[in-house]
Amino acid sequence: MARVVVDVMLKPEILDPQGQAVQRALPRLGFQGLSDVRQGKRFELEVDGPVDDAALARIHELAETFLANTVIEDFVVKVEDAEGSEKVAGAAK
Repeated sequence: MARVVVDVMLKPEILDPQGQAVQRALPRLGFQGLSDVRQGKRFELEVDGPVDDAALARIHELAETFLANTVIEDFVVKVEDAEGSEKVAGAAK
């Protein structure tokens, strides 16, 4: 089995109220020097069989039609190897 990760983030021009709330709370908690916080979503998909071009195309379609609202969000598809390092397999903007 292989793991494919889909990271979904709001597009830069879209306001992120949750990220702003975290950013405002950080100084009160003693964390200084952070100028921006953006919050996103991470989906980890376990894939049966090899992660070939056809599997990645299906996952990209899944992300584009179901996991992300592409009007306001971008996403990146990454394949994780056994050691946990990632290789970017595709992005949508």
